[in-house]
Amino acid sequence: MPVSSITHATAGPPARTEAAIEASELTKTYGSGATAVPALSGVSFSVPAGTVFGLLGPNGAGKSTTTKILTTLSGADSGTATVAGYDVARQGAQVRHAIGYVPQKPCFDPTATGHENLTLQGRIYGIPIREIRRRAGELLAQFGLADAAGRVAKTWSGGMQRKLDVALALIHRPQVLFLDEPTTGLDPEARADMWAEISELTDADGLTVLLTTHYLEEADNLADRLVIVDRGRVVATGTPEELKAELAGDTVHVQLADPADRERALGAFESVEGVHQVTAEESTLNARVGNGAAVLPKALAALDARDVLLASVTVARPSLDDVYLRHAGRSFRTADQIDSMEAAR
Repeated sequence: MPVSSITHATAGPPARTEAAIEASELTKTYGSGATAVPALSGVSFSVPAGTVFGLLGPNGAGKSTTTKILTTLSGADSGTATVAGYDVARQGAQVRHAIGYVPQKPCFDPTATGHENLTLQGRIYGIPIREIRRRAGELLAQFGLADAAGRVAKTWSGGMQRKLDVALALIHRPQVLFLDEPTTGLDPEARADMWAEISELTDADGLTVLLTTHYLEEADNLADRLVIVDRGRVVATGTPEELKAELAGDTVHVQLADPADRERALGAFESVEGVHQVTAEESTLNARVGNGAAVLPKALAALDARDVLLASVTVARPSLDDVYLRHAGRSFRTADQIDSMEAAR
């Protein structure tokens, strides 16, 4: 179930707010003493109502911890947050009734049909059975699941099952929907299909969606605004286009044929006029340049002069990976690999 325990709100109306979500200086540490692991270190952001807001970062960056705090599944050590105008620490029941939550792991009953899953979810929220039937029919049709609604969910494809998870979170018409890594494990076609469904939720229904993801392309395609988090801190915030526009010029990506040539290649690049920033990771070099077409021939000549063999060279406009590299000091792919290995220890 998207939220394991729901009670009807009985307190007064929420505080007035123009933002659907407000997070201010959230901190969270797991463990204590020498084994303490800081998960969040002063995370702050604001989510406008009716938008898709992206929380982008590698595995272990603090995305899921932030989501758990905002959905009342965990408490912050310090800091404050409101969702749909309710304080997550003091008005947990109201928050849970105002939101839908789709965690990373499946939350449907695999032995029940699509209709049965939605009916049970509606009963948990106290929705009248007639309204449950009508709402379930709407959601099954909206997500293209109507033809499979009478089959047990374990026989459905992965993409269909993920859509069912989202439908369960929407049964009670929440104001804010939390999607925690919603397309992890899906094939490219199912992922693109899910992207279309998420976009439709805000375009047609005016729903606010907070999306956590470690897929750069997903954040770039879906998010109206986003924050990039690294090791529990917000390192950049803005629209995808605003963040990329901060990086004037082009990016040159070089894949070396032999990683042992990295230092010579780095020196060659740094000697070329027009190169502003060079970073090297294993057999890959990334350079920020003012004009890729003008600088690339000079850079290739400098590499050739030092007998550096290349596997590939590309010139591209700035990407979110370049934004992450600028603010975090490491590429997104490298951060994802390192943080995943650290989390597995």
